[in-house]
Amino acid sequence: MLKRFFITCSGADKTIIYSCSNGEQNKYAGIGATVFFTALLAWIAAGYALYTVFDNVYIAGFFGFIWGLLIFNLDRFIVSTIRKRDVFGRELLQATPRIILAVIIAIVISKPLEIKIFQKEINAVLLKEKNEMAIANKKQVADFYSGDMQKNKTQTDSLKSEIAQKEKEVNELYKTYITEAEGTAGTKKMGKGPVYAEKRIKHDAALQELQALRKQNEAKIAANDSVAKTLQAGLNKKVADTQPVIDGFDGLMARINALDKLPFLPSLFIMLLFLAIETSPIIAKLLSPKGEYDFKLEDAEAAVRVNLAQNNYQRELMRTTDAGIYDDVYAEIRTDRELHNYKKQKAIEMLQMQADKFAEKQKSVM
Repeated sequence: MLKRFFITCSGADKTIIYSCSNGEQNKYAGIGATVFFTALLAWIAAGYALYTVFDNVYIAGFFGFIWGLLIFNLDRFIVSTIRKRDVFGRELLQATPRIILAVIIAIVISKPLEIKIFQKEINAVLLKEKNEMAIANKKQVADFYSGDMQKNKTQTDSLKSEIAQKEKEVNELYKTYITEAEGTAGTKKMGKGPVYAEKRIKHDAALQELQALRKQNEAKIAANDSVAKTLQAGLNKKVADTQPVIDGFDGLMARINALDKLPFLPSLFIMLLFLAIETSPIIAKLLSPKGEYDFKLEDAEAAVRVNLAQNNYQRELMRTTDAGIYDDVYAEIRTDRELHNYKKQKAIEMLQMQADKFAEKQKSVM
């Protein structure tokens, strides 16, 4: 049962192959098994590749199965259409387009499986890229908000600087009237004299200005702080909103690009393995000598060609014979005087009718 299934997979003519020896049947069963398992690997590879796209096992499995059937049909077609020739060069020339197609199929099949085999290494590469993207994203978002935040900070620093400058002025005035009272500066007369009172009044006025300025600027600073918190919240929200896009950066294209950043040699070995599997049926047919199946197939094809040539020759003879008969018949008719006179009479009647119709038409116009 299994042998018959694999022979079917090889694309061999069942009528011919089952009339061959057991060894010949085993050869084509082996070729069919290679075709079948290549298609099975194509199903698995395509299923995994599509799973990275859809994140759904059933959808990936279904479309992967369709892809496997396509590869199976292509391989079966490639193997079944190769004919054994007496000259190896002609066989190789005939198989060259099929080998190129097999190479393309092998590359397509091997790439998703490479992604699965090197999944851990690819995840490490993707993690590094995600971190770099996250840092770049934060910097980009920060640059977007930096103008407003810097302007807000400059305003706040300016308000605080005004308060600090006024406090410095008040402290200087305080120090002036205290040293005047102590007699260590100014008039150097100890006690609270007129000069002391004048300096104290100036200090108290500056202190009131400081208190009013502090109250006014602190209200503005509080408003700026509120704006700064809003800007910071907007920045954080922007970063949080764009982070899922970065976290989702692990699709098929991202993984293929990450695979290209890994060492090339292991990936090459896997691709060569699938290339050997994919081309093995073709290589087997090219290297194997002409077998019983090939001779019987060639005999059947030759019989068809001979039969077709005979049919074409007979049709040509029938055509030429029939044409000659008709030539003779019409040649005899051409010399028949009775038919000639009859056709002459009918032609005269036709001309008379035309003349009568033309005369009637002219009369109706006049």
